[in-house]
Amino acid sequence: MCLAIPGKILKVNGQIAEVDFDGIQKEVNIALLSDAKIGEHVIVHAGFAIEKVEEDTVSEIEKYLK
Repeated sequence: MCLAIPGKILKVNGQIAEVDFDGIQKEVNIALLSDAKIGEHVIVHAGFAIEKVEEDTVSEIEKYLK
């Protein structure tokens, strides 16, 4: 079973974004989401942002993960 984690985009440099995961920043490939912008939340799996999500959805997901 695989798990995808929500994070917030902090910086964008081409197809690579710095994403914050509850205080931990990682570089993520955003090539699958050509319209991803700073401040948006994305679901990340295996180093790739695969979907944009609303902030209220992120809060609910984080409750389950904690």
